Amino acid sequence: MLEKVLDLTQVKPYGDTMNDGKVQLSFTLPVPEGPEAVEAAKQLMRTMGMDNPQIVYTKELTPGFTFFNGYGNLQHTVNYSAITVPKVDSVVMGMTETDGYIKENVGRKLVMVGASTGTDAHTVGIDAIMNMKGYAGRFGLERYTMIEAHNLGSQVANEELIAKSIELKADAILVSQTVTQKDIHIENCAQFIEMAEAEGIRDRMILVCGGPRITHELARELGFDAGFGVNSYATDVASYVVQEHVKRSKI
Repeated sequence: MLEKVLDLTQVKPYGDTMNDGKVQLSFTLPVPEGPEAVEAAKQLMRTMGMDNPQIVYTKELTPGFTFFNGYGNLQHTVNYSAITVPKVDSVVMGMTETDGYIKENVGRKLVMVGASTGTDAHTVGIDAIMNMKGYAGRFGLERYTMIEAHNLGSQVANEELIAKSIELKADAILVSQTVTQKDIHIENCAQFIEMAEAEGIRDRMILVCGGPRITHELARELGFDAGFGVNSYATDVASYVVQEHVKRSKI
């Protein structure tokens, strides 16, 4: 029955019934709370392509600013069948499987050095990947028996990360970017790649970038080998790095 009402070339949001286009939207307008504010919010929702806009909740955040929760039926559709998204090319393995893969195919520990670079003081991303306790039930790289993990922490200058990676003869460098205001992560990552090329390590080490606004496509555009965004874990990063290392060693 589903295939009779679902057309993947014209996908709409699903609320109560197929193709109803129902969406929930939250936003703030710099106007005082009142009937005029509600009407302004509805008009904006109509310009977004929503039918039957309803404002179900408003709250004055501070004088002259109003927060809205609204519902509407989206008119627009998307051709899901035509979508292609660049993705990391690797098979995700668990920790034990990854350790066994390294023992069998590399024969030594792989050295991975990571840090939150630039002015980024947040370590939540790099810690989730590297710290022994890991995140969401997935142990970090420090717990892998066949990975020598070095977490340099936060606010690490690009040149410092590169210098340490050269000193440790790293197989991979992991760059974490949590702070992204005004696209500072793009500027910082681009600078990192320029420095890596200047130091002659661009093709000697596997370069990985991760963060909430990082995609594999963006990372590749910036010059990294792979990018990991939200819902990425140590298993994803480790699996990619070890498989990429083995692939390169056979070339």
